[in-house]
Amino acid sequence: MPARTGSEYLAGLADHREIWFAGERVKSVVEHPILGRAARTLAQLYDMQRQPALQSKLTYPSPTTGDPVSLSFIQPRSIEDLVRRRMMFKDWADFSGGMLGRTPDYLNAILAGCASSLPHFAKNGAEYAERISAYYEFCRERDLCGTHTFVDPQINRARSQSEQADPSVPLHVVGDSAEGLIVSGARMLATLAPYADELYVFPSPSRTQQSDAPRFAFAFTVPVATPGLKFICRDSLDTGGSPADYPLASRYEEMDAVAVFHNVVVPWERVFLKGDIVLCNRLFRDTPAFLHGIHQFTVKNLAKAEFVLGIASLMAEAIGRTELPAYQQMLGEIVDAVETERAYLRAAEADAITDESGFVHPNPNILSTARNYFPKIYPRLIEILQLIGSSGLMATVTKRDLDSPEIGEEINRYYQSATLMGRERVQLFRLAWDLACSGFAGRQVLYERFFAGDPFLLMASRFLSYDRSAAVARVKAMLARSYNDTEK
Repeated sequence: MPARTGSEYLAGLADHREIWFAGERVKSVVEHPILGRAARTLAQLYDMQRQPALQSKLTYPSPTTGDPVSLSFIQPRSIEDLVRRRMMFKDWADFSGGMLGRTPDYLNAILAGCASSLPHFAKNGAEYAERISAYYEFCRERDLCGTHTFVDPQINRARSQSEQADPSVPLHVVGDSAEGLIVSGARMLATLAPYADELYVFPSPSRTQQSDAPRFAFAFTVPVATPGLKFICRDSLDTGGSPADYPLASRYEEMDAVAVFHNVVVPWERVFLKGDIVLCNRLFRDTPAFLHGIHQFTVKNLAKAEFVLGIASLMAEAIGRTELPAYQQMLGEIVDAVETERAYLRAAEADAITDESGFVHPNPNILSTARNYFPKIYPRLIEILQLIGSSGLMATVTKRDLDSPEIGEEINRYYQSATLMGRERVQLFRLAWDLACSGFAGRQVLYERFFAGDPFLLMASRFLSYDRSAAVARVKAMLARSYNDTEK
C-alpha cells in the first residue's frame, strides 16, 4: 500500500477508539466540531505526499514493494539520505509554521531508528528483534500515524514506580497469556492521540527509571482502538471560533491526552522489550534511535523559529519599529535563533556517524546540544513578539467587527499602521496574538519547555555523559608546563 491520501487517513479514524473529551465519549473524531478540525489539517499533510510536485520530495520507493512510502520511514545509509529526509521534515513543518509538534514523521523516524538497532532488542531475546523489524515494515507499508506515551502520571516524582503510595497507577504488567502481555495503569502524555492509528509505549528517553521492579520494564505498541484502552483529553485550546480570529488554534490544536489501560492485552508480536530493566532504561541511550527523533524536531524548531521571525518582522514593519535600535536588536536575536538551529542541523548531518551495519545517524553530540537549546530560546522568542506588538496585541478586533457594516470602515481607518490598512493589520495581529498571547500560545511555550524531556535532567545528563577527557588533558598539560617553566 503506497503513502496514504488525506481521505484514506481520515477513513482510518472511523473505528471504535475510546476518546473522552469534555466529559463525554467522542462518537467520531472526524465529525467532532472541535477535534475534527485538527484531523482535517493532518489529512492535508497526507495529501501533500501524493501531489505530483511533492511526491518525489516526500516519499521514496518501498524496499519491499517499490511503492512510494513516506520518506520519514527511511533508514539512512548516507549523509545524502539524512539531508533528503530533513528536507521532507521541513516541507511538513513549514505547512504549520512548526505549530504541529507531533506530526507522524516524528515517530516514524524513531521507529526506523529502532529497526536499525536490532542488536539492542536481541539482547532481550532474538524474537524481540524480529518483532520490532516486522513492526517497522508493517507501519511503513501502511503509512500509519503514531502517538506515544513516555512517562508515568505525576504522582510523586521523588519516588520510583514501585515506591508510589498506589503502585497500580503507573502502567505495569499484570500478567501474560497465550495471546500476549496484560497491562494496566496510566501513562502520559499522548499528544495527537485522537488522530493516531498506533500507540507506542516506550521507556522515557530523558529519565532513567529508578524502579527495581521488572513489571514496569517494557516496550510495546497497540492500536489506538484497542479494547480496554481509553484516552482522556485535556480541555481544548480551540474554542471553535473562526479561523480568521484563531488562525493557529483552529487548525493546529493537536491535543494531549492521558492513556488509561484496563487489563489491555498486548499481542506478543507487538512486545519489543520485557522484564529487563537495564535494556529498557538504556534503549535511547545505547542506541541511536531517538537521535532520529531529535533530527525531526530540530527541523520543526527551525521552521518554528523562522515562522516567529516572519511574524515579528511584519509586525515591526507595520508599526515602524524596524527603525528603532532596541527592536532591531530583538529582531537580531530571532535571526540568531534561526541560524543556530540551521547550523545544528547542517553540522549534525555533515558529522554524521556510520554504525557497524552501515546505517548513518546524525551526530549525537551536536543534536544533544540542539535538544537543550530550543526549550531555552523559544520562550524568549515569544517574549520578543509580545514586546514588539505591545498594546496593539490587546487592541485587536475580530472578523465580525471587520465585516460589520456599521464599524467595519472605521476599523479599516483607525486601526491602520505605517504599512497596512486596518483590515490587514488586524489579520496580522490576530495571528500574532494566537502565537504569543492566547491559550494556544501558552501551551506551545509549555510544550517546548518539556518537549524533549525534563530540561534539568537533560542538562545534567549532558555534563555527565559528555567526553571531557581531551579538554581536561590539555589543561593538565598546560599546568605541567607552567610548573616546570617556573622551576627552571
